Amino acid sequence: MGGPVVHFEIIGKDAPRLHRFYADLFGWQVGPAMPTMGNYAMVEGSSSGVAGGIGEDPTGASRVTLYVQVPDLAAALDKAVSLGGKVLMPATDIPGGPTIAMFADPAGNVTGLIKG
Repeated sequence: MGGPVVHFEIIGKDAPRLHRFYADLFGWQVGPAMPTMGNYAMVEGSSSGVAGGIGEDPTGASRVTLYVQVPDLAAALDKAVSLGGKVLMPATDIPGGPTIAMFADPAGNVTGLIKG
């Protein structure tokens, strides 16, 4: 199998509302929001699911992003570009977290990468 999906994000205009919506809809355990990180809150994964996070974008944009684990972020971004994608975020260290990057595919869909 290739790179596994290891994280997801749901981003929108009103993170607290999204936290409540998904907690009520699916019974998800949504952790405390981190106001300095766009009210981002972690969602605990189940034994058969992937963990993720819910937060907000300062511009009010909405998106759902899957994060794929790869051994080399730069190589994956270079390959995405060679196949018609566009780098949206170069490799970035998240304080207290992983190193991530993001790209858009030729249709504009956003995919995240996590170094693993």
